[in-house]
Formats: sequence, C-alpha cells, structure tokens
Amino acid sequence: MTLKNLLTAGILAATLSSGAAFAAPANYTIDTAHTSAVFNINHLGFSTMFGRFGKMDGTLVLDADNIENSSIQMVIDTESVTTFHEKRDEHLRSPDFFNAAEFSEMTFESSKITKTGDNTATLEGDLTLLGVTKPVVLDMIINKIGPHPFTKAPMAGFSASGTIKRSDFGMGYGLPAIGDEVALRLDLEAAPE
Repeated sequence: MTLKNLLTAGILAATLSSGAAFAAPANYTIDTAHTSAVFNINHLGFSTMFGRFGKMDGTLVLDADNIENSSIQMVIDTESVTTFHEKRDEHLRSPDFFNAAEFSEMTFESSKITKTGDNTATLEGDLTLLGVTKPVVLDMIINKIGPHPFTKAPMAGFSASGTIKRSDFGMGYGLPAIGDEVALRLDLEAAPE
C-alpha cells in the first residue's frame, strides 16, 4: 500500500551518511516478512482506525555514487487491506474505498531523494491509487545499515511516514465524517540480490 519507493530513500540516505560497503550499483530485494505498510484515519471524530496491507513487492536499484540514478518502485495489493474486522475490510475493498476488484494495485515510484540529516531524508514520488497519480512527500528515518546479526549479509532498514488526502485520489466516501487525511507509515528491510 503503499507507498512504495521509501526503501530507496532509506538506503540511499543511509549510504551517504554511513559510507557503508554499498558502493556499486546493485539490485535490492525487499524482505516482505519484515516489511509493514500501515495507515490510520479519523473515524467520525470518536477514534482513530488503524489498518495495514499484507501483500506488497518492489524493486530497488541503488547507486551510492550517483544517488540521482537510484530508483525504487513498490506495488501494494489493495485486496490485502485489513483492519482486523471482516465486515469493515469487505467495505474497504468495495468501490466505496479501494475498489480492489477494479484497482488491485496501489503503486509508488520515487522521483527525488533529499538528505536532511545524518539519518533522515525526504522521499518524493508518485503514488497511484484508484487509477489517479499524485505526488507525495514522505519523511524518512534510517534505522540501520549494516550486516545482519545472524546471516552477516548486508541489510538496510528504515521507517518512512507521511500524510495524503484520500479525496485527491477520488476516494470520497463518508466525507467529512470519516477523515480525509490518511497517515501512512512504511517500515522496510532489504538486502542486495
């Protein structure tokens, strides 16, 4: 869900700040077992509802020497949305919200990464939801870059967050009672292929 390209920003910014051994351009694989895409939204002013997407995939090409040449694309399966409430999840998959039957994927493609601190950056990219593409900006924190403690293989992990207006993508059901602003968070782990 997406939301999908945060990984590049995290690894790129971390590589810049750490000088880790990620010098040559390399393809990275997202560890989906340790990756989460979550969201929350105001519900009628009474509470905040939380949800997540269970299925996603993505590709990353990292060029530590030429950050502008690095890129990431992520794909989130909208059918995999869950709020741990079956009836609500069915409604979220319906045409009122994600319309998963017609738009089975939500995608994110990075366009720019700007380092803002030793372990922080902003990630800009295009989010496509319900067939509508809009630019989004996410704040990123580099959690860790280095060898995996068990396998000793290179790993990168980060957290990224931001807010979108669902109405910008044509998702207007329940407005304004159900919030328009949706908070997004993506936590990713990845390793070179």
